[in-house]
Amino acid sequence: MTPLQLANRRGILAMIGAMTSFVINDAFVKFAIQSLPGGQIIVIRGLFAIVFLFGGAWWMGLVRGPQARLYDLLQRPVVTRSVLDAVATMTFLTALFHLPLANATAINMAAPLCISLLSVLWLGERISRMRWLVIAIGFAGVLLIVQPRSEGFNGYSLVCLLSTVFVACRDLYTRRINSGTPSIVITIGTAIAVTTAGALLAFFQEWKPVTGLQLAMLAAASIFLSSGYMLLIRAMRAGDVSVIVPFRYSGLLAALGIGFAVWGEIPNALAWAGIVVLMAAGLYMVISERARARERLLETAPE
Repeated sequence: MTPLQLANRRGILAMIGAMTSFVINDAFVKFAIQSLPGGQIIVIRGLFAIVFLFGGAWWMGLVRGPQARLYDLLQRPVVTRSVLDAVATMTFLTALFHLPLANATAINMAAPLCISLLSVLWLGERISRMRWLVIAIGFAGVLLIVQPRSEGFNGYSLVCLLSTVFVACRDLYTRRINSGTPSIVITIGTAIAVTTAGALLAFFQEWKPVTGLQLAMLAAASIFLSSGYMLLIRAMRAGDVSVIVPFRYSGLLAALGIGFAVWGEIPNALAWAGIVVLMAAGLYMVISERARARERLLETAPE
């Protein structure tokens, strides 16, 4: 097995682990919101995550001494990514509190399509008519999941879609971070930003007594959230991204399973159709990008 194949395998496993960890975290948070305000949940979970991550950074020797890297938290790319992640998290959790877990996760799976669209608007990249068509088909899949209707319309689906746009911005901006910055340091920056945003929200909400079970659930959520962030960063830095990114959709399978097992949630026929269309469009974009990368490599290769 070649070094690239080994890196791809590690990246695939990291991506599957990241997506599964995010969904489990979302499930814990969605369960806790039934009895606690959203801001309070974000703050408690965030404090647990910060303590957990600082403990990991200390164990890795990154807090003090010659290998200390916490100063990387002040780098502009890390700060900007953390702010984007905080906005994405706040909007997604706001939507998650009012949507089935599988639907919210499925809408969030539109991130690869948003990245392609933002590459045109933000980076000036040119894409073919076929890729524009696939982007349109993918968003048609999102509409099948959102199902906007004048009667009983759930506007939180649009909030979830807005979160997906911020996720795409976050992933694009991750490329600007120095590759030598440890993943756990980037994750600490994200945890601090999200917790701060939660504290601002909690300031306008009434705090409620927290039981031992709720604390345990939020502590578990913080571990899965932190692990998910670190695994995602590791996945995006390993091997061939075009091979690894499709496994982002593994999170949807986890969301469908947990949503059914815990809340008995089953997407309707239109939502199922939207999920299939969205996944097909996303996979096509990834595969076509891989083909384009190979073509560019052949064009630049010496004869």
